[in-house]
Amino acid sequence: MKPLVPAVRPCLLSAITAISLLAAVPSAGAGNWPAWRGPTGDGICTENNLPMKWSATENVKWRIPLPERGNSTPVVWGEKVFVTQAVQERRTLMCLNRADGKLAWQVGVATNEKEPTHSTNPYCPASPATDGERVIVSFASDGLFCYDFAGKELWKRTDLGRQFHIWGNGASPVIRGNLCFLNFGPADATYLIAVDKRTGKTVWKQDESTGYKHPKPGEKGVQGETYIGSWTTPIVTTVEGKEQLLMSWPKRLVAYDLQTGSEIWHCTGLNPLCYTSPIHADGIVVAMGGFGGSAFAVRAGGGGDVTGSRRLWHHPRSPQRIGSGVIHDGRIYIHNDPGTAMCLDLKTGATVWSETLTGKAPSKQNWSSVMLAGGHCYSITQGGDCFVFKASPQFELVSVNSLGEPSNSSIAPSNGELFIRTHRSLWCIAEKR
Repeated sequence: MKPLVPAVRPCLLSAITAISLLAAVPSAGAGNWPAWRGPTGDGICTENNLPMKWSATENVKWRIPLPERGNSTPVVWGEKVFVTQAVQERRTLMCLNRADGKLAWQVGVATNEKEPTHSTNPYCPASPATDGERVIVSFASDGLFCYDFAGKELWKRTDLGRQFHIWGNGASPVIRGNLCFLNFGPADATYLIAVDKRTGKTVWKQDESTGYKHPKPGEKGVQGETYIGSWTTPIVTTVEGKEQLLMSWPKRLVAYDLQTGSEIWHCTGLNPLCYTSPIHADGIVVAMGGFGGSAFAVRAGGGGDVTGSRRLWHHPRSPQRIGSGVIHDGRIYIHNDPGTAMCLDLKTGATVWSETLTGKAPSKQNWSSVMLAGGHCYSITQGGDCFVFKASPQFELVSVNSLGEPSNSSIAPSNGELFIRTHRSLWCIAEKR
């Protein structure tokens, strides 16, 4: 298989029939993984037949070389796999055929301005989102773009502003019903926006600017102010019978009305850096900060500041957390950046167990968000070691599966297969049956 070339390929298909969106939220059981953390945004897959053992040569259906590094996670709908990819000075969306990994089309834009970013966060880190008819992708300062399944541009928003932070960006778009939500930031002008997914027109916008001008690379800022921001991808969940948008901002978790963007309730207790998405189960929302930051759980609902009345527990300082966790049977499972997997009690926050995950690669650091399927947790470290461990009150490591390639992405499941993006390749893992 020849590596993909940097040039944008023309569409190889004369027409693709759009898949009808049968419901506002597609079923995970349908085999689609339409967004960064799946159809419900919580990293949970309802499939029970996913591979649990593989390597660079075992249970590999296909492996496609990628032209440059990237941290985004692939999304899957039907027979199509979508992944964002920076190629030199272009920001692109790639569509690959699920059956063999061959490139169907690649579209994108030339960047207007090379943004600052961290060396471990290559450009195009945001994952795509799809509803089966369209694919929406954030190219940060270059805009929000929507394409159909043949790669035709349906609309674009290039007026969102400049997304500027010394560590780059990372929040992915979220589609729910007829709306698409995006955390545009961190930047000097940071905001949460909802646009009509059919037209790209703004429905509402909530400003979250800190008023602090982020330093340019090489400049020194005030300690405690330089490192401010949220890279959180919001989630949509039902609270007290009504859908709400949950978003982690510096120092607080906020619930918004989906249709108007008005704040419903908030809970304080986060540190100024937020990387993870909130997670929600059994009427409880868990928010976790990064950079050795804080974490808390709150009973969802109410109005205004519910910190004193509904917060269940609060950890002032926790391990570095970049990837998000999952909730299963009243317990939280997360793979921390230092390389430790943890199980916490949902209601009390007490540590059930904490284990260091060690694979073949020297690096144990982890940016991967945990994916849960069939009672098992899946994650991949920066060294390319894929871990499978049981979601259980007793720690049990099921397998360590090394791909030998660095990765900062998360694992995407679909119809018995796993799609894994490394800095060198896109892999499809499938057991031979």
